[in-house]
Amino acid sequence: MSLADLARQGLVTKDHPLAGMSTYKFGGPAAWYAEAETVDQLAAALAASDVPFVVLGRGSNVVISDRGYHGLVVKLTGEFNEVAMGEETVEAGAGVSLPRLARTCAAANRGGLEFYVGIPGSVGGAVVMNAGGHGSDTAEWLVTAGVLDTATGRITSSTPEELELSYRHSRLTRADVVLRARFRTVQRDRDECEALMREITSWRREHQPGGTFNAGSVFKNPPDDSAGRLIDVCGLKGFAVRGASVSERHANFFVADDTATAQDVYDLVSEVRGLVLARTGVLLEPEIRFIGDFGDES
Repeated sequence: MSLADLARQGLVTKDHPLAGMSTYKFGGPAAWYAEAETVDQLAAALAASDVPFVVLGRGSNVVISDRGYHGLVVKLTGEFNEVAMGEETVEAGAGVSLPRLARTCAAANRGGLEFYVGIPGSVGGAVVMNAGGHGSDTAEWLVTAGVLDTATGRITSSTPEELELSYRHSRLTRADVVLRARFRTVQRDRDECEALMREITSWRREHQPGGTFNAGSVFKNPPDDSAGRLIDVCGLKGFAVRGASVSERHANFFVADDTATAQDVYDLVSEVRGLVLARTGVLLEPEIRFIGDFGDES
């Protein structure tokens, strides 16, 4: 069965708009698009695909090309958005938003994952990138993650050690799809959990740009340093390429105005990376993902 066959059955759509599915709110359409409610539906869509694919989570760390994506974009829904609380652990589907997971645990008097309230991503993305903040990260609390190897069709349950989680890194490739994850939690009074989450959200409002289109941290922090500090000491706060600019509030956030395009962000990332390298000798590694084709038009 092909993607065209699935499209005739209404399970896949063609030329699906993606602009509203990322925090930057721009980008072209997907050649093919599917919403998978179950593992079987996900496997069927991927098995039918003879083009590259990408699983799109909350769209909080991606830039989608103005030309769109020529392959298959899959959005995880249904069972991938379920959360199940246990006595000492919580299991969440890959599509669950991290703030929702943090608040669900808090409501059940379970703590440990409060730091997720400040990360506008999904469980799947958190596992792939070992998302973290405020002194904690995914590796510290993850018990196991269910991962589909699309090359073999095998589903494995992997520990943080098996996933080789380190700072914003895992061994997972684009051929791997996180399906679910189980996290340990600790007993903590709901009021204490909520106080911790208020502290985190207050810190974010104070230190990070709000009310603007952005995709969170642009670059990974180099060892024993901060990407934001390096960009700042290079005098690049406010530096702009057309409609995209380096935030005046936090130099590792790149904001977009209502005229910006995906190409503007791509070119800004390239320019800033080159300037920081030339002035400090440090080559910054992007944390955000670019989906689709980008030209060097700066």
